[in-house]
Amino acid sequence: MKLNKFITGSLAVMASAVVLSSCTSEFDKWNTDHNSATEEDMTHDNMNTGAFFSQMQHNVFIVGLDKGADYQVEDMLTGGLFSGYFSNIKASYDVGSLHNAHYLMPDKWVNLPFNDTYTNLMQPWLSLKTNSDKNGTAAVTALGNVVKVFGMSRLADMYGPLPYTRFGTGINVAYDSQEDVYKAFFAELDDAIDVLTSYHEASASAKLLANFDFVFGGDVESWVKFANTLRLRLALRVAYANEALAKQEAQKSIDNSQGFLEKTALHANNAKYSYLNPIWEVTQSFGDMRMGASIDSYLNGYADPRAKVYFAEAANGGGIHGVYPGLQIRNQSDYTAKTSVANVESNAAIQWMSAAESFFLRAEAKLRWDMGASSVEELYKAGVRASFQERGVSGADAYLESNNVPATFTDNSGNGRDASALSTITPKWDNNAQTEQKLERIITQKYLAIFPDGQEAWSEYRRTGYPKLFTVDHNASNGAVNTNLQIRRLRFPASEYSNNNANVQAAVGLLGGPDNGGTKLWWDKNPKH
Repeated sequence: MKLNKFITGSLAVMASAVVLSSCTSEFDKWNTDHNSATEEDMTHDNMNTGAFFSQMQHNVFIVGLDKGADYQVEDMLTGGLFSGYFSNIKASYDVGSLHNAHYLMPDKWVNLPFNDTYTNLMQPWLSLKTNSDKNGTAAVTALGNVVKVFGMSRLADMYGPLPYTRFGTGINVAYDSQEDVYKAFFAELDDAIDVLTSYHEASASAKLLANFDFVFGGDVESWVKFANTLRLRLALRVAYANEALAKQEAQKSIDNSQGFLEKTALHANNAKYSYLNPIWEVTQSFGDMRMGASIDSYLNGYADPRAKVYFAEAANGGGIHGVYPGLQIRNQSDYTAKTSVANVESNAAIQWMSAAESFFLRAEAKLRWDMGASSVEELYKAGVRASFQERGVSGADAYLESNNVPATFTDNSGNGRDASALSTITPKWDNNAQTEQKLERIITQKYLAIFPDGQEAWSEYRRTGYPKLFTVDHNASNGAVNTNLQIRRLRFPASEYSNNNANVQAAVGLLGGPDNGGTKLWWDKNPKH
């Protein structure tokens, strides 16, 4: 049976067929679906692995028919807010008028990313691995591991410690420290890259799960480049916590013969996912969220040509206008027509990782450890040019000579919440700048290139302190989160305290601080931030 990759809904239903062992409490969602395909059905055309692989892809960035509300909570009302990409304009949700935007985390919202990811990514991975091991298809297991690491790295960077290496061994699973989770990520990526490289070298034209792969259409070479780029991303993430480990893994990526994501077309080494776009659903269908003030300051200050690609002009008066973070919204109508929605079509592909990011990652590795042959400046400029090409705009060379600085934020709603710019960093490279200024320039341009991946941008802000972001207007955390340091993590789900209490209590001990949004993650050890 062949699957049409571009029919919304049908694959989601088929891929939800998971065969699991019986369990209790929150984990009883991970039970046998009695309406699912049989094991015999699933063997046809790689269905017993491919359908699970597609389900995993659906749930890294949660997508699917009527999935916009889940995406909103899991991405836009977490990393999207905390990165400054988006701001909330809805006066009240079903959890009330104070929530993540104000550092008051509702149980429902902190439960959702955790429970969805384990149900819809980790459990399909376990089923894929079980069937792939039974089939003797190591390359399929490797492919599943790459997607698993990608998805779970995002979750680990929300919460910190996670049940990971022992997942699937029982009902109530112990947590690993985030350091051990990251070490497992690196081991899995190292192995997957080796296995997939051998598979590709044995037959360069061979496809893997092509009918089930929404990202690269089964192109193994592209998956190797993606995994290698992901390894460098995660290596840099731990640079302040375990530099020896970071350097070791970064060097493997720099030395890898398959290279990095570099091309800028869909299905040409630039990881994008083709499905119903949830950002369109949240910003244009629901109308709940708008451009954030922080990205407004950078895009408008730089006169950045990507601004009108990322955001639509305000319906009332034009211009690209954001909303200050953490406002207590009383009248949504003050903002609806005067601020900018995301400029995205309902069928636009979701970017998993861009070629531009790969250049910025290498620029930082060169800056830190002098890795690779190209200079920091060459890699930085290549990243900007790749981003402009990916977004279909011209003028990269002129932009790279610009001494424009971030702009003062002006509240276009008329409510007077203006704010002075926080940075004076320019797009133009300066070889005479201090190392920290060079890092700020690299991370700021990476921030503008990886939009709208707020989770990654939030992680990089916590790691480096860049780009400099506006603080929330109203902090309702009752002192748990320092307004100037901003939120560092999501607290563990309330459902875990109810259903896996002993293990989550032990996980709190791994944090090095209380289970709240102010406690830093293991890798969050930058002494300057």
